Amino acid sequence: MPNHFHILIKLKEVIVYKHSNADRFKDTVGFETEEYNIAHNMIFNFKKKQAEQLKASFGKLKDESYNFELIEKYFRNKEHTETLQVLSDKTCKDLDFEELFMFLDRTHSKPGQQYLYNKLRAIPNKPTNVDLDEKLIHLFTDDSDFRVEVQTQLEKLKGREAYFVSSLFQEAHLEQPKWFFILRLLSFTSVLSLVLLPFNAQMFFVLIGVFIVNICFHLWNKKNLSSYSDSIPQLMVLKRVANNLLHNEEIKKINPLLSESIKILDQVRNRMFFFKLESKIEGDFQVIFWSFLELFKILFILEPLLLFGVLKRLDCRRKEIEKVFIFVGRIDVLLSIASLRKGGDCCIPKIDEENSRMKACEIYHPLIVNCVRNDIEVNDKSILLTGSNMSGKTSLIRAIGINVLTGLTMNTCFAKSMMIPRICIYSAIRISDDLMNDRSYYFEEVLTIKNMIDKSCNGKASLFLLDEIFKGTNTVERISAGKAVLSALAKNNNRVFVSTHDIELTDLLEKEYELYHFSELVSDKSVDFDYKLKEGKLKNRNAIRILEINDFPELVIKEAMALAEELDRTRL
Repeated sequence: MPNHFHILIKLKEVIVYKHSNADRFKDTVGFETEEYNIAHNMIFNFKKKQAEQLKASFGKLKDESYNFELIEKYFRNKEHTETLQVLSDKTCKDLDFEELFMFLDRTHSKPGQQYLYNKLRAIPNKPTNVDLDEKLIHLFTDDSDFRVEVQTQLEKLKGREAYFVSSLFQEAHLEQPKWFFILRLLSFTSVLSLVLLPFNAQMFFVLIGVFIVNICFHLWNKKNLSSYSDSIPQLMVLKRVANNLLHNEEIKKINPLLSESIKILDQVRNRMFFFKLESKIEGDFQVIFWSFLELFKILFILEPLLLFGVLKRLDCRRKEIEKVFIFVGRIDVLLSIASLRKGGDCCIPKIDEENSRMKACEIYHPLIVNCVRNDIEVNDKSILLTGSNMSGKTSLIRAIGINVLTGLTMNTCFAKSMMIPRICIYSAIRISDDLMNDRSYYFEEVLTIKNMIDKSCNGKASLFLLDEIFKGTNTVERISAGKAVLSALAKNNNRVFVSTHDIELTDLLEKEYELYHFSELVSDKSVDFDYKLKEGKLKNRNAIRILEINDFPELVIKEAMALAEELDRTRL
């Protein structure tokens, strides 16, 4: 019976070995016939199982934890020079962006995940490569074998270490200290001592002295080395994955010249190889090997010499690294979009580049299970929503914002059909006190809406999403300020979606806004919502009735009803 541990070691050699001739391979690695067959079957079964898992996962949500600090790295360090808008943290919070991202993300690699995050946060100022992207998305959807082949390549970059590849072209590298020449001198002395040792025994003491000094520098450099122990080995994997993906002619169209960038990176491949050795050392045999390797590196002070040599060369190749990163990331995102569309009820939007018209048929919020769908059309006027709490106003406003965002960045909307303009997105939905800066809710809202007014006049069409404007102040001033602000925001080809409980605003803004409302059915002992959008302003009021069915004291109910009737007469 063969040793299965031995077989597993041979199995690893099978995977990395490049000879296609089976008999030659068998002689080279010392396989017996039975061991070879077992290893071959293990490889076949592993690949078969992996392919089945990848096919089964297509169109489904990912089951993994999310580290947004690492996912955001590429986005936070990137210069967004050719975008219509970079979505603010405030708007992301209002749209539940992290939850949305976890729903949308079907990527297989960490660079793809980072590229998707950046893509969703940066709205492009014009359509780019839409036809090629859609062709590849359809190819991934229709050809499962091709899709699995690409997925298998991308899976090689699914480890946490791959998050750090972007730092190699986005962040400053360590610089050589001014005294670095001393390391070269020490390394030369070690070589010279070894060469002269057979002729002069006293050179042994020189060698020992240099070795002791080298230990200090070697340990000093360990911290520097740890900063790149993840990124540089993963860069080698990224380059290999990109090179494999380039073999497909359709994928190659994404960047026909990428092979030139890969060739440039190949110039530092040999120097980067020792990082790969460092990252793969494990097991008893490897520890012994590592011990001898450490002695060798200390003797010739190799680690700092190789590290700073590699960094110097990589610093001159930032553009090439970024091109490879974007190539792999884009492929993974297109595959993710294909999976998203397969698993959900989506549509490809029509993007109106000339006007600010919006039209949605059966639009829904993708994060709400069994969400009720609605139709809405925006032409010359903005939208003012009325209705009670929990009736669906805020969910609709968020659904509009999310669908405009995914439509402009992923060419995908959650609706039966949708037409949207190319437009910036700003929101004032979820506002809270800033206690650290001693700011009240109202003051925070004032600053947010002041920013919106500034953006409304910058010449770019904008979509403004607001929920219960100025609810932090008194009724008279809330209605007065609300009317003035909403009139200002609706100018200059902008579009506004705003909800309110103030029926008075519907009368003041009916010439500038289309009026819609949500309503509920109040029975003897329950309140039922249908979440259907209805035209016109809300006519019935049920707030006091809801108090009644929740067993508020009869005296409270009677007084509330009397005061409401009196206030209505006063307004008339």
